[in-house]
Amino acid sequence: MSINYIILRNLRKNAKNYFLYVFALIFSVALYFAFVTLQYDPAMDEVKGSIKGGAAVRAGSMLLIVIVSIFLLYANNLFIKRRSKEIGLFQLIGLTKSRIFRILTAENFILYFGSLLIGMFVGFSFSKLILMILFKITGVDSGAALMFSGQAFIQTVIVFLAVYLLIMLMNYTFIRRQSILALFRALSSTEEKVKKVSVWEMILGIFGLALIALGYYISTRLFSGDFVNMVELFVAMVGILASVILGTYLFYKGSVRFIFYLVRRQKGGYLNINEVLSLSSIMFRMKSNALLLTIITTVSALAIGLLSLSYISYYSAEQSGKDNVPNDFAFMVQADADMFKEALTSDGIPFQETSIDVLRVKGDLTQVMDIHANSNDPDANATILSVISETAVDQLDLSEEETLLTGYNDLMRNFVTIQDSGEIQLIGQHESISQQIQGLEDEFLVSSYFTRGLPIAIVDQAVFERLRQDIDPEIQGDSPTYIGIDITDADKLKRANAVFEELGLANSRTNDSQLTTIHSHKQTMGIIMFVVGFLGLTFLMTSGCILYFKQMDESEEEKPNYTILRKLGFTQGDLLRGIQAKQLFNFGIPLTVGLSHSYFAVKSGWFLFGTELWTPMILVMLLYTALYSIFAVLSVLYYKRVIREAL
Repeated sequence: MSINYIILRNLRKNAKNYFLYVFALIFSVALYFAFVTLQYDPAMDEVKGSIKGGAAVRAGSMLLIVIVSIFLLYANNLFIKRRSKEIGLFQLIGLTKSRIFRILTAENFILYFGSLLIGMFVGFSFSKLILMILFKITGVDSGAALMFSGQAFIQTVIVFLAVYLLIMLMNYTFIRRQSILALFRALSSTEEKVKKVSVWEMILGIFGLALIALGYYISTRLFSGDFVNMVELFVAMVGILASVILGTYLFYKGSVRFIFYLVRRQKGGYLNINEVLSLSSIMFRMKSNALLLTIITTVSALAIGLLSLSYISYYSAEQSGKDNVPNDFAFMVQADADMFKEALTSDGIPFQETSIDVLRVKGDLTQVMDIHANSNDPDANATILSVISETAVDQLDLSEEETLLTGYNDLMRNFVTIQDSGEIQLIGQHESISQQIQGLEDEFLVSSYFTRGLPIAIVDQAVFERLRQDIDPEIQGDSPTYIGIDITDADKLKRANAVFEELGLANSRTNDSQLTTIHSHKQTMGIIMFVVGFLGLTFLMTSGCILYFKQMDESEEEKPNYTILRKLGFTQGDLLRGIQAKQLFNFGIPLTVGLSHSYFAVKSGWFLFGTELWTPMILVMLLYTALYSIFAVLSVLYYKRVIREAL
């Protein structure tokens, strides 16, 4: 029997075990090659110049290397242990360890580099589609062509060659360290199967749940004002991370076993076949899988959280643009507005003008805001407020003692707590006017140039005139009027925006275009969402494959048990129902905990990224769950084949 025959025979024999590993490798190579191709694609120049897209893609490709390397090393570790008996038999028939290592190296070389070539071909084939998706998300108006990059090819080969050498080093170390007896026992060592859960495990389980609950609680208070400086905020974030991760590990180490133990105890130890194959099996293996499940849960929570936040920001781009620029175009300088109006008129573009006088005065909000007041220095309590007249708002009638605050959005609510009623002071140079707040609104009436992170105060016209006469020139500045221009014909808005840019008005900090603001935000968050989306897909693929490989191992170890159960009269359907329940727990527990972690993480700071929470977050969670469930279905199908072959 020649070495070549052994290699080919082993490849045929192990093909059914390696197919998902090969698929995951092809997918990883394709994704990485497509990412690197983007770096060298000339069509990316516009994206690189505007939002540093090249840097984002390079950062994503580096993270892909780390993720894929860890996955391939872990998968290889599982497969080399599964072949331990085969390696031991090779030694028994007289093959040296060096010869065995060369056989495994040749097998891995064929599988690995065959998958590498296929993956690069797939990545090349889909690189144009990926570039088109990127341009669609970011709103870049540029053509995408299919282009093969020699630099991307060389970089991909170097990266995956380095990973291959690490795999070979792992295999060599494993073969050199193991004796023949140890190789035959590599898969026979089982976890301690004790029916009774110790008191210590119960304490650890309860403590783990308490740590997770503590992390969740701190996350809900993160931006509530309890942490007032950057040091406290940083310590709180590190505390949340440590508490949740440690709690998750202890949850898998003790809580799950403790919960299943309570279920068994309630049933008096009499379990049906479904419960034996699901609850008992998971209970006995949970301790040894605790670290792996903690990593998978953390990675899943990270992927879902980042995807949700990036999609929230992208989803909210239009509303954020409208908050910053309430009209199609905003001007603070009358000369610029007149020049733009003249250009619109000459181009035959109809428009409507809104003009709002804005005063900037000192305001004492200590009675309605949660801040410490200094009674000895009134100026220390004052903040700069923008004030407009009620005449700028349709159907609003205020008395001289009333004021309405508007432009109080979700981001502001989480950083600045303002009561919807109470007394404030509007302070001029010589007099202070007392006003009663009549409510808080979220509508923005002037651009962010005037708001500067605080709401606008709307007052009675008579009060507005008193403030105007008593204004402090140093506070007021040079831009007392907000000029908003809306294009009445929506089909001509893009042309009007082009006119705005051609006149050079976009280069001034006192002028804004709502369309440009929205487009810029979508570009910035689009490239981030693009990179995070593909990284999340890689997280999903690798974690799902790892769980699937673990189920392959467990199914082979439990195969003798299935043989006994089949001989006792249990049908294939009876065993399969228990296996389905087992996979529901195996894949469902990490997914459920990961979704819970990501929900509290996103909920604590989503307002920093956009204006809408539920729709983007739910869509991301549903999509992740649907894709994750595919691996659970594949595991059930593999168990079905094992059960069929057990008898």
